[in-house]
Amino acid sequence: MLAATALGAALAGCGTGSTDGGTGSDGAASRRSPSAPAPSTPAAPPAAPAPAPTIAAGPGGLTPVFERARTKGGDKVVALTFDADMTADQGPRAALGEHFDNPRLIASLRKWKVPSTVFMTGRWAEEYPDQARSIGTDPLFEIANHSYSHHAFSSPCYGLPTVGPKAMKADVDRAFAAFRAAGAVNVVPYFRFPGGCYDDRALRSLAPAKVTAVQWDVVSGDAFATDADAVAEQVLAGVRPGSLVVMHCTRSAAPTTEKALRRVVPELRKRGYRFVKVSDLIARG
Repeated sequence: MLAATALGAALAGCGTGSTDGGTGSDGAASRRSPSAPAPSTPAAPPAAPAPAPTIAAGPGGLTPVFERARTKGGDKVVALTFDADMTADQGPRAALGEHFDNPRLIASLRKWKVPSTVFMTGRWAEEYPDQARSIGTDPLFEIANHSYSHHAFSSPCYGLPTVGPKAMKADVDRAFAAFRAAGAVNVVPYFRFPGGCYDDRALRSLAPAKVTAVQWDVVSGDAFATDADAVAEQVLAGVRPGSLVVMHCTRSAAPTTEKALRRVVPELRKRGYRFVKVSDLIARG
């Protein structure tokens, strides 16, 4: 997402759950007679989460922009956010084996119990629908909108193609539709501009989408990084109470993110920080 954004796999899917062979803890399946039909109780669909907090529109009805929470009393909370980038024209690269996902990262966040917000492009959700559904039905995570195409909403923006003002809302709506089609339910009305690039025209064009634009105050530097320690140091040096950190969930373009977090997560907890989702930060104001 930053600069030219794009981001191993311990699991086959981004955050697949535990596998116990379908027996359950009581071994009921192993005791069932081979001739007896399996119970036919249908699985209940995941319950929709409560509406996420948003920010009132800015002057002239412009889309509001959130960068960091102003915590009271120095409350040590921090939100880690991960951009799941894939542009509309990268399908052929994925078909040739390039990985725009990062299953190990999601698995580690689960293991460490770190609530997180994933800013996902609609194209990413279409390429990895099982992973999008897995992330978007896990209460540890929430999915926010990072556009459908990962084209820029203002120019210049790191060489990204540009979405015209009249197409901006449609691009965002298309991403939300891709999340729903994948089966994600923990979807919040937040939007991150590709490349972080925006201007008043973009904020005005996006106003009908009724989203809160979410930026950041800590740049991890993980995009195209090869030194995990340098990424970790940059995050640790920048975090303050209420900070919002931008990282990536795309191993092809950010291969060191999970390794960097092996230092970041325990160190921030040692300093007294609690990890929260963006919705929790916005609720704090």
